[in-house]
Amino acid sequence: MAHGTRFKVYCSQCREKVELPAEDFRLALGPTPERTFYGFVCPECGASVRKPAGEKIVQAMTEAGVKTMRLLPVEG
Repeated sequence: MAHGTRFKVYCSQCREKVELPAEDFRLALGPTPERTFYGFVCPECGASVRKPAGEKIVQAMTEAGVKTMRLLPVEG
């Protein structure tokens, strides 16, 4: 994907569908698929939104240059 990629997402708080540039997202790669997610701030209501990120979403966001962080496993 090229620079300037945009993603359409739904806000889980206000239910608005918004389109945001890749730089407005953060991607967290967890130690398991269940702990991998992306986040953004809804421009409509200001809520911090966090949603699960499957393999295809991770690939698309990584290719678009979304800032990514790796989460370490929780030691118990």
